[in-house]
Amino acid sequence: MSLLEVSGLEVVLDTAGGPARAVRDVGLTLERGETLGIVGESGCGKTMTALALMGLLPEGARVAGEIRFDGIDLLAGSENDWCRIRGNRIAMVFQEPMSSLNPLHPVGRQIAESLILHRGFGRADAAREVRRLLELVGIEDAGRRLDQYPHQLSGGQRQRVMIAMALANEPDLLIADEPTTALDVTIQKQILDLIGALVRELGMGLVLISHDLAVIANTVDRIMVMYGGAVVESGPTRELFARLSHPYTQGLLSGIPQVGRGVRRSGRRLQSIPGAVPELAALPFGCTFADRCDLAEPACRETPPAPVPVGRGHVVACRRVDAARERWRTGTAS
Repeated sequence: MSLLEVSGLEVVLDTAGGPARAVRDVGLTLERGETLGIVGESGCGKTMTALALMGLLPEGARVAGEIRFDGIDLLAGSENDWCRIRGNRIAMVFQEPMSSLNPLHPVGRQIAESLILHRGFGRADAAREVRRLLELVGIEDAGRRLDQYPHQLSGGQRQRVMIAMALANEPDLLIADEPTTALDVTIQKQILDLIGALVRELGMGLVLISHDLAVIANTVDRIMVMYGGAVVESGPTRELFARLSHPYTQGLLSGIPQVGRGVRRSGRRLQSIPGAVPELAALPFGCTFADRCDLAEPACRETPPAPVPVGRGHVVACRRVDAARERWRTGTAS
């Protein structure tokens, strides 16, 4: 039995422009100790997928499909069932710690709350455990930090506090939503290395969300690329990077510079993807990426592309897979 099994996940939001399909037919599996990266631009459905896994969707959101966690069908359960699992067996590191932490309470009290609620700790025991957790995530002088407020900490320290809070109940699954946003590159690496080390040490499953394909590449076992609320390419990390097959995935990588290689990557000049992510309330009928893809042909705009296997565990939803792969192989990708 997999730790997490998601099939046919759909999330529909009511917006001023009409119903928006924020997540469309998403499926994934995650084993214990396995790491999965979800990549895509803002508005592609990454965070909404994570919120569905946590049972934290916006009010009025309609969700369908199946989310099985350790064999339990979460969507069939009650809010009380969610409360027993959320923050306990499934934990989340949110994107912006300054808005996620309560500015009116010391960080130590905020971490201790979860220990008291889910594990029945007394206040003294909780304080000792909070200190241990802060030391675990690499915060120096942890005893003094217990009584400090979020504004008294740096961005990197606040993110470490969020990780400590997520780890408080030793969850089976950790979801990290853009955990390095607004941090400088040195702190980014420290945070990602920390998450990776803790996942290996504690044997958790990890879902890591990022807009940066390069960040994901060195951190996870498998990658899932989302666009327009749907998965357009997925596979084992090494396999996916060895055979990038969707024009969107290629575009994400083409816009990332590499230190020491100036503006070129293996002979390719850095490029941005033209156009913008479509409004979820007005998605194109066919391939949602067609309007931004220079390989698109008329059939791409007529019906959605079916996912096709292109390697071991590597699946792509694109009609022009062969053309895209050949263009990438020969270094002529835009």
